Amino acid sequence: GAAGRRRTKSSPCTDLPGRPFHLPFPHLLLHPCRPESRVWKVMLLLGTCLLYCARVTVPICAVALSTRFDWDKKQSGIVLSSFFWGYCLTQIIGGHISDQIGGEKVLLLSASAWGFLTVLTPLLTHITSAHLVFMTSSRFLMGLLQGVYFPSLASLLSQKVRENERAFTYSTVGTGSQCGTLVIGGAGSLLLDWYGWESVFYFSGLLTLLWVYCTCKYLLNEKELIIPIEYLMRSLSISKQTKVPWKQLFKKAPIWAVIIAQLSTASTFFTLLSWLPTFFKETFPESKGWVFNVVPWLVAIPTSLFSGFLSDHLINQGKSSFGFSSVIGSGVSSVFALCLGQTSSFCKAIVFASASVGLQTFNHSGISVNVQDLAPSCAGLLFGVGNTGGALLGVICVYLAGYLIETTGSWISVFNLVAAVNSIGLCAFLVFGEAQRVDTDSAYVDL
Repeated sequence: GAAGRRRTKSSPCTDLPGRPFHLPFPHLLLHPCRPESRVWKVMLLLGTCLLYCARVTVPICAVALSTRFDWDKKQSGIVLSSFFWGYCLTQIIGGHISDQIGGEKVLLLSASAWGFLTVLTPLLTHITSAHLVFMTSSRFLMGLLQGVYFPSLASLLSQKVRENERAFTYSTVGTGSQCGTLVIGGAGSLLLDWYGWESVFYFSGLLTLLWVYCTCKYLLNEKELIIPIEYLMRSLSISKQTKVPWKQLFKKAPIWAVIIAQLSTASTFFTLLSWLPTFFKETFPESKGWVFNVVPWLVAIPTSLFSGFLSDHLINQGKSSFGFSSVIGSGVSSVFALCLGQTSSFCKAIVFASASVGLQTFNHSGISVNVQDLAPSCAGLLFGVGNTGGALLGVICVYLAGYLIETTGSWISVFNLVAAVNSIGLCAFLVFGEAQRVDTDSAYVDL
């Protein structure tokens, strides 16, 4: 069964015992007592927030876009799911490059690109008549650009945060996903009603570009903005000295357990993220967008912070943490998702949606952190593997949800799908998962 993460006496900057990590920027160590580390954590939280602002623009505007371009549910499902086709392709390479040159550079480069793309999207729709093809391609490219973000974040935190502080740090930064969905759900819904769907894209894209500018100007100096050629070359070619021993790692059941759990939770989260706005808009047409696009994500912020605090507290007490977190994050949240499909009351639907989305954040301090415990020396790359599977399954689930709605005319099947996928991942994680490092054996001395 799943064992709790244990507090170790190793240095926060240790790879193998007695062997330091390669840190491109050692002064960025996220030590809680250093003022600059707190600023970096805030900026990473804002970056995650803006990532989701850009990601959720299309789900927020899905009904308006469908009306504007005359799309049915299957066509909307194609546009919504196309993001995940791109998202799955850059996870592994993004994590590997981040392990080599530093996650902060990869984050800033990708954010610059997706910020420009978001701003340009509504402008380019006016010069093309093939709107379905264009929006599908645009979402695919957005997925490519955003696919490197979380593997880079995992690499950054695994190298620069102490083990007994990772859960709360990751949960804190992870609340950016709820904050972003909250911001775009509130401000985006109002902009959508007042100025049209184009304004939602401008709002999100310009804020992202502003974040990149401020981060580069105030947190990095000119020297740090230049990627040393030797780091870049090493990231693009894996030598014998840096080659990850995949055969040995993938013989470990805990590695497969966390990958299966990660792809399950990621795909179900993507499904809810993509279809909840449409569910509320069609099931309760008189309801206000700023309510159902805001309340669930507002609830998710304190639950995410609480889950990280509770996990680190249990670890410091020498008790199990991520088994409990995964049961809440994948199991209990699925129960509320099932309830959501059965209710005809708007108030109850808001409560069930808030509980399901909010409790899913417990996975931040369980499943999401587990890969950093199992193999911190290549956490970014392994996280990318799991997220690639999650994105691939997300493509299937998001499209399948649209297909099910179109063919059955009922939303119940969508929430049944969410619960079923979560249950598979949870069972695999509880049976085979653990938290002891698996990259410290003699076979891994070259990592």
